[in-house]
Amino acid sequence: MTKTKTERRLNIISYNLKYHRASSELYGLVDRYSADVLCIQESYTEQLPGYIHNLALAEKTRSNRLGLAIYFNPKRFTLLQTSSYPLKKSLYDRFFAPAEERLLVTKLFDRLTNQEVLVGSFHATHIIASNYVRRHQIGTAHETLKDLSHGSPAIMVGDYNYPLFKKGLKVFIERDGYKLTLSDKPTYYLTRAIRSHLDLATSINTQIERVKTLPKGISDHAPILIQAVI
Repeated sequence: MTKTKTERRLNIISYNLKYHRASSELYGLVDRYSADVLCIQESYTEQLPGYIHNLALAEKTRSNRLGLAIYFNPKRFTLLQTSSYPLKKSLYDRFFAPAEERLLVTKLFDRLTNQEVLVGSFHATHIIASNYVRRHQIGTAHETLKDLSHGSPAIMVGDYNYPLFKKGLKVFIERDGYKLTLSDKPTYYLTRAIRSHLDLATSINTQIERVKTLPKGISDHAPILIQAVI
């Protein structure tokens, strides 16, 4: 029997916690927006619980000072594989060493749609580094997801730290077959006057219906809700 669009919808929340400060907001976000998957950046991973509301921890990075994590709904998905990856380092990374692993990938089997789906939690290098380094990181991350997906839907979300020249980024991403989707409102608030879309979604072999910027909390980043149809 063909699944309806609602049954095939996948809700992913991505949130940069700003040195773990916004961790207390995760339970409310997962519950309020019926998240199927939760992707976290800038967390103290040793402090993360095994469950956040109804979502189970798939994996977290181990060597980062500021780590990544992915949670999933075990009532819908079967966890098949998780892996983390280092990406090209900027000078900022070499001096301050905030993160060795900047990509965390989880492969899930969706029992609703009877197919595999890959979700990546991504955190690009610091905003003061060059866009060249970030493009290299994004390109390597996309190659990794494509190699692991074998044609299945793949979605990468997180903090891309790409404040300017989004048109060039879009061309770069689409060259490799991916689609870039911005949220409906800015996600990063440096000041009241300076705002940008730093938290993004890129995808392949799937349809992103929308990316919604959720109300800002403790973090300097707003969480985003990605609604995809797989």
